[in-house]
Amino acid sequence: MSTTIATAPTSTIDPITTEIIRSALNSAADEMNSTLIRSAYTPVIYEMKDCAVGLLDENHKTLGQSAGLPIFLGNLEIVTEYTEALYGREVWKEGDVWIVNDSYIAGTHLHDMTVFGPVFADGVLSGFSTCRAHWLDVGGKDVGSTMDSVDIYQEGLRVGALKVMSAGELVPDVVDLLTRNSRFSYPARGDLFAQIACVKTGQDRLGRIIQKFGHETVSAARDAIFAQTARFEQAVIASVPDGEYFAEGTIDSDGNGSDPKWVRVKVIVDGQNMIIDLTESDDMAAGPVNCGASQAISAARVVYKLLINPDNPVDGGSFSTLDVIVRDGSMLGAIEPAPCEFYFSPLGLLIDLTIKALAPVIPDRAAAASFGDSMILGLAGVDPRTGSPFLIHEPTVGGWGAWETGDGQDGLINSVNGSLKDMAIEIIETKYPIHMLKYGFRPDSGGAGEFRGGNGVERKYLLEVDSALLSLWFERSITPAWGLNGGHDATPPVVVVNEGRDDERTMLKVNALRVKRGDVITTRTGGGGGYGDPKNRSRALIERDLLNGQLTAAGAVEKYGYTASPE
Repeated sequence: MSTTIATAPTSTIDPITTEIIRSALNSAADEMNSTLIRSAYTPVIYEMKDCAVGLLDENHKTLGQSAGLPIFLGNLEIVTEYTEALYGREVWKEGDVWIVNDSYIAGTHLHDMTVFGPVFADGVLSGFSTCRAHWLDVGGKDVGSTMDSVDIYQEGLRVGALKVMSAGELVPDVVDLLTRNSRFSYPARGDLFAQIACVKTGQDRLGRIIQKFGHETVSAARDAIFAQTARFEQAVIASVPDGEYFAEGTIDSDGNGSDPKWVRVKVIVDGQNMIIDLTESDDMAAGPVNCGASQAISAARVVYKLLINPDNPVDGGSFSTLDVIVRDGSMLGAIEPAPCEFYFSPLGLLIDLTIKALAPVIPDRAAAASFGDSMILGLAGVDPRTGSPFLIHEPTVGGWGAWETGDGQDGLINSVNGSLKDMAIEIIETKYPIHMLKYGFRPDSGGAGEFRGGNGVERKYLLEVDSALLSLWFERSITPAWGLNGGHDATPPVVVVNEGRDDERTMLKVNALRVKRGDVITTRTGGGGGYGDPKNRSRALIERDLLNGQLTAAGAVEKYGYTASPE
């Protein structure tokens, strides 16, 4: 839903002071992020950086943020708004810290714990400090993630707005409840305390900024920043031709059946306003591909940001000209008890489809589709080196789409995950009973075009444990990354267990499959779509890709009709 933001500041402040305060707020958020990452106990946070932070004003509008998952940054204010609506404005007390993970509030899966607290300066409620991070295990029916859940209750502990600190003191029974319901209770406790430290850092830094400059000056700078952003976005939208634009596509399945699930996007541009209408998307699925409406809105904001205002950080003036319409009871507007573990699969498709819908009228900003999903591999068991349980749960990078002046990026994380990183081989082999046999680009996987799509990657995992449970969530094989303007589609993903052996098995999704010592799991992610007619690709670029191993000799002939020059 859009909000009304004044396009002119309500009080006068000089631009130099405004920029100093803008930088101070974003620097405070950067320090929050550093506190969280450096204090966390699990690699999913400190190595992969599956987290985000934000500072909000007293009206729940973004003041400052740090690099993080875009799909988180668009809706951290939801939890503070929800808590205030539930308990009233007077609920905010100095020294309190809260936590929530409910999928129907925050929109994501139950692993994503949002920790937040009010900021008081001179006794006045002046804002909120927030962070969200992925916990390894929250007590679902399977270790880590559940790929075949049929309701939210199978996915783990569901937490509404609870205090974990009151007046600066831990609430021990709540901490015990949260950590006792994780199979990895010790690291869960450590990650909780890291998030509390992050929130306290934000509370301290925002309080110091207000003390230094004063409430009135900080508020004036905020209004000027918000107004500047709103004016900029209005001007960009006004340059897009009015009209209705539509695109649709499918994810492969909901994890519990073979039927594809449709995401349908209608974009309406009217003057300085944009509407992204998602109401024609499929009803809630039986499997875990649903998401709360707040997260669908966040995904729409991600693609809006990418197309309309990609270079500036999000603030409270962002999205003031955007309305997102979500239908309750749909896959993108899930209600209890719909499972939501893999909420991000339709959202990645939503982002690509919105770009596809608008590509004819903003070709200079539109790229072909990306590989599109997080491509999750999970392995759980007991590490023979330590006798302790282990869980690796990691996304895999893939290829991004080409655009009108350049090739797509090879081996990049998907759009909803932003600054998230895949797990380094050194970390995997040190912390888990796994030997990595291969990690490299998957040649020929990007769609052909005048500018080719980015290539996916190939990873080979050799198990060095007697028994483990394998879970997979690889997507977008039915709707692989499409090309634009004559560019070709990309190669879809594939996963093979024991390739070339008698017991070879090919799959994309599986829940808790028993694997053993010596098994080799090979994952290959999809590429990005191509842009433009492949006949127009320059010989120099083809030969560069051959030299760099991004294109095979056979692929050069098949995709581009390339023939080597006689020596």
